[in-house]
Amino acid sequence: MTHPLRTLAATFFLGLFALSAQAQNAYIISPADGETVTSPVTIKFGLQGAGVAPAGVEREGTGHHHLLIDLDKLPALDKPIPADDQHVHFGGGQTETTVELEPGKHTLQLLLGDHMHRPHTPPVMSKKVTITVEE
Repeated sequence: MTHPLRTLAATFFLGLFALSAQAQNAYIISPADGETVTSPVTIKFGLQGAGVAPAGVEREGTGHHHLLIDLDKLPALDKPIPADDQHVHFGGGQTETTVELEPGKHTLQLLLGDHMHRPHTPPVMSKKVTITVEE
């Protein structure tokens, strides 16, 4: 007969394994794909299967968000993510921001970076969201 504590311990460790094996996914909570908004635009970030940690903090299964604005293609996935108006870093572990965007169509996408701003392997990113900013 199996001891109850062994059963409890096995269940606990299997649960931890399932959590660590869970798919990692970044997503934009809002605005929704296709939404029409006014500037400034508040963008809320979501993350599933991983944790948020500030830049410089090396912890397994964590990273911090980078917001990609109006990019036709992803940055190099084997180098640190650039920092400019189209690659906005949230190294403090932020999960929300407000940005000024000119009227017109814009794309938004999240890319999770590690403690040194490098994309994970495989990359943890959101689907691209297209919004329209009206005057």
